[in-house]
Amino acid sequence: MLSVFALLFIIILIIVATTRYRLHPFLVLLLAGVLMGFISGLNAETIMSKLTEGFGNTLKSIGIVIACGTVIGAFLERSGGARTLAARVLRLVGERRSPLAMSITGFIVSIPVFCDSGFVILSALNKALSKKTGLSLAVLAVALATGLYTTHVFVPPTPGPLAAAATIGADIGLVILLGLLVSVPAAMVGLLWASSYCRRFKIIPSQAAPAVKAKTKEPGALSSFAPLIVPILLIALRSVADYPAAPFGEGTFKMVFDFIGHPVTALIIGVFLAFRLKERKSNTSYFDWVADGLAQAGVIILITGAGGAFGNVLRATGIGETMGQIMSHWQIGIFLPFIIAAVLKSAQGSSTVAIITTAALVSPLLEPMGLASPLAKALVVLAIGAGSMTVSHVNDSYFWVVAQFSDMDTATALRCHTIATLLQGVTGIIVVALLAWMLV
Repeated sequence: MLSVFALLFIIILIIVATTRYRLHPFLVLLLAGVLMGFISGLNAETIMSKLTEGFGNTLKSIGIVIACGTVIGAFLERSGGARTLAARVLRLVGERRSPLAMSITGFIVSIPVFCDSGFVILSALNKALSKKTGLSLAVLAVALATGLYTTHVFVPPTPGPLAAAATIGADIGLVILLGLLVSVPAAMVGLLWASSYCRRFKIIPSQAAPAVKAKTKEPGALSSFAPLIVPILLIALRSVADYPAAPFGEGTFKMVFDFIGHPVTALIIGVFLAFRLKERKSNTSYFDWVADGLAQAGVIILITGAGGAFGNVLRATGIGETMGQIMSHWQIGIFLPFIIAAVLKSAQGSSTVAIITTAALVSPLLEPMGLASPLAKALVVLAIGAGSMTVSHVNDSYFWVVAQFSDMDTATALRCHTIATLLQGVTGIIVVALLAWMLV
């Protein structure tokens, strides 16, 4: 239990240091990782190894994505393309329904695309809508983040639920159908929290320095949407190509889609599409605009990497697995995988790790728990998914992506994003339990 109390102490320390004493999250997260390691009995060499490994692995998967995403955002902002995007979206849905539009967008995008990549790609649109409508960026950010998060944990081919289905032996088709059913109320709860609570935090993005004269014509809708839509479509096609049914076969077509649909490749293509937004007669160069985006990306990348480093140290302490094994002996039916996944997620930060570890822990218990039927196994996967989103906080790199791309300080992000994920997870398990009661 020492590690549990130590984790609670460390989390409180992070919150106090970043909110009351205004210390930079990058330094606080690194120091928290070191302190947690020593308290848990890890030696100095292991702590530093896990810290740097976690930092590197996080940036390996998302560092270039963040950099390219902010460059695309800079081009959209400075060219006027972001205003074009906002005008078109508002023309379709109306100002009052812009949070709903972002929630639905996130819901759809995150089925084939990782939620952090989707948030990075769509953050420019979020900021444009906030400026256009005067609606707090916190509202739009949480609407988008919760929409993305929902299908990320419930609907294959996202790797987490796909791996859990394989481990437990659940039918993927059933998981997809029931996952979509469970995802709708979970996404609605996130949207309601964003619209009702998060509007009290007034965050309006600052206007970027204009690079062109006011009379310059803004880019067209097609040119403005292309840097966002094309990467999403390419990543989605890669997910389809990697589906077990192999719809594109195993040859050249699959290799092509695997390459161009990799998030890094897709975002680089998005950057070059964003180049078309800049007028050639402009008095600034492509270098200036790219540098502007990279300057914004630097801090975000470092904080996100530090969050990954902290989470990796927590995984090395074994706190999540220990608590999961203790709870695996509880006889509470469909709520058991939910609670184990929630503890693992809250303890070490990664939803995917929480899903995969929980699936391995509960797989041998399904027969004695009476959850061995095909329908029950699918519901167990979804119960694990609900737990894996409860809750996203300071040890989760997604938390820092949402916070930093939405101009939220740590306290605001905890109140808006973290509580939203708690409400979503609880809603998810309630729906899963009701389905189990009616169908199993």
